[in-house]
Amino acid sequence: MNYNFFINKDISKAETLPGWFYHDVAVFEAMKEKIFARSWQWIGDTSMVKLAGMVHPFSFMDGLLEEPMLLVRNSDESLRCLSNVCTHRGNRVVDHAGSYHNLMCAYHGRRFELDGTFRSMPEFAQTKDFPRPCESLHRFPLHQWGPFLFTSIFPEFSFESIAAIMQERVGFLPLEEFVFHPTKCKDYLVNAHWALYCDNYLEGFHIPFIHRDLNAVLDYGQYSTLLFDHCNLQIGYAKDGEESFILPEGHIDYGKNIGAYYFWIFPNMMFNFYPWGLSINIVKPINIDKTKVSFLTYVYDESKLHSGAGAMLDKVEREDEYVVENVHRGLKSRVYATGRFSANREQGTHHFHQLLASFLNNKIS
Repeated sequence: MNYNFFINKDISKAETLPGWFYHDVAVFEAMKEKIFARSWQWIGDTSMVKLAGMVHPFSFMDGLLEEPMLLVRNSDESLRCLSNVCTHRGNRVVDHAGSYHNLMCAYHGRRFELDGTFRSMPEFAQTKDFPRPCESLHRFPLHQWGPFLFTSIFPEFSFESIAAIMQERVGFLPLEEFVFHPTKCKDYLVNAHWALYCDNYLEGFHIPFIHRDLNAVLDYGQYSTLLFDHCNLQIGYAKDGEESFILPEGHIDYGKNIGAYYFWIFPNMMFNFYPWGLSINIVKPINIDKTKVSFLTYVYDESKLHSGAGAMLDKVEREDEYVVENVHRGLKSRVYATGRFSANREQGTHHFHQLLASFLNNKIS
């Protein structure tokens, strides 16, 4: 189905996506291929395949797209993201993570090298024009930034430009030294459309009204949003005396009290950097009325965990859930049509709505 959503590029004139957008099943289904299959997703870090020969099977956007993939570290230490679907009859090639010399489909014995190249196939001596290039496992794009890995099925934009934007602000941090803390990670189930969760994240307008504790440590007057093609950055300035980054000379924000860098990557990834480390938030649609938000914690300086903008993340999340779920219910109103944007405070949400409309309309820039 072709859509014709319109978001005026001039935020002072623009209207939001209509209320029915968040409750239309056909639109939700269209997002799977038009948005999620064409965007980048975080798949983990390099610790999943530490040594040469290690293979890690996973499902890309499990529960939504469920594309079978393999993360592989080759004998030359290079990383590959491959299809986990045998090119003979479509069986999954690898079921369990582990170390392998090569890959073999257990259905009929087709073998592949660790880089996905077709190696051999029994009982195919009489098959003409075989093997073809397509007998090898499909290779998906893979981008590494620090220890973090990203892939996509059919990416509509480059990840390199996004990584460069993040690198400019947080490249001074030793990402390889960040330590994953599974005990500090948590999944939240939000009874709302996934895009509403992102709508809320992408503006600091609600902070004084919803997050009193967060507002107490951030300087709301200086809170700012920077827009880029397929990502944006919200900068939280710390009030005097509150925890902030120690920025090196020459840094673009040197001399400023930065309490948090909030990076959002279209459509559903957030990378929140605090003086203590990083909280990655992955927003995964379950259905049109339910969303799973995974908080993944990488700690750099544990002594700063309980101070500044990066403290009390669970409380902030619960406050966000409350308002997002209320909005989800409110948008079912028969008399609500669209809203308007604050030109000063809702640039991120306006940007998000433009991207959603562009991808759904198949007018991707």
